Amino acid sequence: MDEALEKLFSLTGHTALVTGSSRGIGREIALTLARAGATVILHGSRESEKLREAAEHVKQIGGRVECVTADLTDDKAAAALPDACRALGLEVDILVLNASVQEYRHVTDYEPEEFAREFLANVGAAFRLVKEFSPAMRRKHWGRIVCVGSVNQLRPATRLSIYSATKAALENFTVCCAKEFAADGVTVNNLVPGVILTDRNEKILRNEAFRETVRSSIPLGRFGSVSDMAGAALLLCGEAGAYITGIELPVTGGMHL
Repeated sequence: MDEALEKLFSLTGHTALVTGSSRGIGREIALTLARAGATVILHGSRESEKLREAAEHVKQIGGRVECVTADLTDDKAAAALPDACRALGLEVDILVLNASVQEYRHVTDYEPEEFAREFLANVGAAFRLVKEFSPAMRRKHWGRIVCVGSVNQLRPATRLSIYSATKAALENFTVCCAKEFAADGVTVNNLVPGVILTDRNEKILRNEAFRETVRSSIPLGRFGSVSDMAGAALLLCGEAGAYITGIELPVTGGMHL
């Protein structure tokens, strides 16, 4: 690869925390950032075989990896996560806020506890982590924050009203932070996945008739892959994306149109 082109996407010397990275989109983003040279901190809600397997995969490709755990639906656990990262002797300058929770329910079936759980994990934890990690990025005059949203913030699904609302709130938070941090060289962007083939979507897509209905609503005519998401994340995390901030980047195959 041309040296100048390689420099645009190299993350050597940087440390990335990717929340929700034991599986799915978060795992693939973490692996891609590691391939680009970043030290990666994988995060899971708890110790698990999937988290260990993801860490082993990073090691196999020659990357440096650490693991942390915190249940982001628990405010105290979320508050303790930054100190757990610092205890590793690492300074996070790339923060990918991927972890989220959702429940398929009609509006009248939601209980206040589920409303609070989704907002705490999807918005509250993002606020806490940005609040903790952004000051060091700003002092360094270099940082990347990527909030992973959802096509539901653009086209809310009927039975994902609370989840959709959390992702719309996260987009607004992204814009506010982008404006506030820009002068200090920290970019903040919102990466918007469409229907990506992950284990989270596996169950809802098992019904063949429903699967075809959803697929036919995507102009590119296919579901997305985790690698589709990871490539877009790499753009936003490297020097290639240094002049991009405050954007909502749909990786949806056109489903958002």
